This record gives sequence, structure tokens and C-alpha cells, in this order.
Amino acid sequence: MQVFFNTLGGLWEKTAFLNISVGQAIMLLISFVLMYLAIVRGYEPLLLLPIAFGMALTNIPGAGMFHPDLFMGTSVDYGEVLKQGGLLDILYLGVKLQIFPPLIFLGIGCMTDFGPLIANPSSLLLGAAAQAGVILTFLGACAIGLTGLTEFTLKEAASIAIIGGADGPTAIFLTSKLAPHLLGSIAIAAYSYMALVPVIQPPIMKALTTKKERLVQMEQLRVVSKKERILFPIAVTVVVAFIIPDATPLVGMLMLGNLFKESGMVDRLVKTAENELMNIVTIFLGATVGATATAEYFLKRETLFIIALGLIAFGIGTAGGVLFGKVMYLVSGGKVNPLIGSAGVSAVPMAARVSQKVGAQENPSNFLLMHAMGPNVAGVIGSAVAAGVLLKVCGG
Repeated sequence: MQVFFNTLGGLWEKTAFLNISVGQAIMLLISFVLMYLAIVRGYEPLLLLPIAFGMALTNIPGAGMFHPDLFMGTSVDYGEVLKQGGLLDILYLGVKLQIFPPLIFLGIGCMTDFGPLIANPSSLLLGAAAQAGVILTFLGACAIGLTGLTEFTLKEAASIAIIGGADGPTAIFLTSKLAPHLLGSIAIAAYSYMALVPVIQPPIMKALTTKKERLVQMEQLRVVSKKERILFPIAVTVVVAFIIPDATPLVGMLMLGNLFKESGMVDRLVKTAENELMNIVTIFLGATVGATATAEYFLKRETLFIIALGLIAFGIGTAGGVLFGKVMYLVSGGKVNPLIGSAGVSAVPMAARVSQKVGAQENPSNFLLMHAMGPNVAGVIGSAVAAGVLLKVCGG
């Protein structure tokens, strides 16, 4: 009997109840809050839910599913990861080796209609203007690092700034290369702000536009031919790859998926890429990114700066698109509604829907959705290009 009780006592001593730290308990509570937001409030559930659950798994003492120390050095011993790593360590190789984000872009390409952008090429400028949030926040994060308030390096500043692009896979792609220890914080911030697009953007849009500008009704877009739709992804890939090679993995896979869709010849590949493949990768990507949010790396003062700077980046990106929309309004003689500029951030199609909603509040008969989709899909390309530029600048 004594042996039995000794065995029970030994098992109890090894349970997580006796070994959990205060930091791990806090992280578990944060993961439960994120699960609530995903399930009950519907905030980006497709990725926020697996991220939250991955965060819970990695902060359970003794579970051994993820070991951040295997990945945080200057070089990774992949053989050691396969030999000693847990389940999430092995799946995380898809992030570390830059596999998952480009595959997500492949699926996005299959689901994206670039017709509004082709019909109105000037909307590409709105997508570019919205990247002002990335640029200015990068400079701001560098400046904060110089003041001594925190110790952001050039690579960390770049990873934080990309939150302004409002594109989760792009943020994960860049951060996993430049600052993997910040991956959990940045991914959570990026997807949280993407979910809050309908809350964050309207006040900025209304503050920067007049009622007269919001009432502008735009002309119907022209019909885009199939030849244009097929040539577009090929041309974009070639141009971007030649100018910014570091952006090729994301832009190339985005355009490959779109070429699949527009060719009309590979329906099986399109259905697989936009459904089964994308769903599987989303599960693996979310869970492994969440696993990087350990108490050791997440519960730091820097996390608060990341959240604050991410919000600033997103706000500046929205403002940059709207302000350039005002420029186009003036240049076009009042034919462009500046509200569509807010869709230049890469939160497809939510940002375009917000442009439509704000415009319809002023004039219920105003239909801006398709016009806003032009800068919205341009923002996807723009955020990927911005990531490529930051990679080049920071030597990732």
C-alpha cells in the first residue's frame, strides 16, 4: 500500500499543477481570452483560435510540445529538432523554413479577383500609400530603440512595422526570418487588429474626409477581359521578382494561385489550394505561431510596445490610404471617393466592406465595394513588397 501511495505522490509531484509558474498561468489566461474572442466574438476565428490553443499547449509545464531554444540561435540544427523536438517543434519547421506563409498566399491567390485593380490601375497607388504605416512605424521603432526606452534592433523594428500592412501571413513570414522570438506577440497583434478593422478604421476615415467627399458616387468599372486577367499575374510576378527578389516567395505564390484561377484549366488545383490545402496549413500555422508565445518571450515590456506600435502602424496605414484618396479626388475633379483609400491595407475583403459601409451611411445608394476591392487587393501585393524591402534593408 505504501508503494501505491508513493507512486501516486510521485505522479502528483510531476503534474503541471505543482510545476506551473506565475508567467505560465498568466499566458494560459491570455490564451483563454483569445479563445473567447475567436469563438464568442468571432474575431478572426480561423487563425486566432488555433493561435490561442497553441499558446495554451506551449505554456503547460511538462507537455514538451514546443522548445523555443531549438530555434532561437543563429543557426538551427534541424536534425536535433526532429530527434528531440515535440509535435509543435516539428510542425514549426513549416514556419521556420518559410513554407506555410507562401502556401497561404497560394490559396489567397486562388480566391482573389484582381479585376477591379486591372480595371482601375490607379488604385494600385492607394495600396502603396497605405504602406506608409509600415515605413513610418519602422522609423519610429528604430527611434524608440535609440532612446533606450527599449532595445529594439533594426530587425525587430522591421518585424513590428509590418503589422501596419494588416496581413497576417506576411507578418509571420517576415518575423520568422528577422525576429522569431517576437513571432507570438506580432502574430497576435496583427490578427487582433485585422479583426478590429470595422472598429479602428471608420473614425479615421470620417475624421480625414468631408461629407461632400464621402458622398461621391464613382462610375462603374469597365469589364476586364480574360486575356488581361491571365497576363496580370505573370506580369506582376516578373516585375516584382526583378525589382525586389526578396518578395518573390509571397508575390510569386499569390500570383500562381491567381493564374490557376484565371486560366480556367486547373479547377482541381484551384479547389485544393483554396480549400483543403489552405485549411490544413492554417491549422498548422496558427498552432505553431501560438506555440512561440511562451511566458519567457511574451511577458515582457517589449510586448506592450509591439501592441502600441502595431496599432499606430495600422492607423497610419489607413490614414495614408485615405489621404492619397483625397489627392486622387482633387486630381480627378471629384470623381474618386477618398473612402476607398482606407481599403489599401491588406485585410481582404473586410477593409473593402468597411469602405462600402461608411460610404453607404452617407448615401445608401452609393456602392463602393468593387471600387474599394482594387486598393484592397493592391494592399496584398503592397504588403508583400514592403516585406521584401525590409528583408533587403535588414539583411534577413
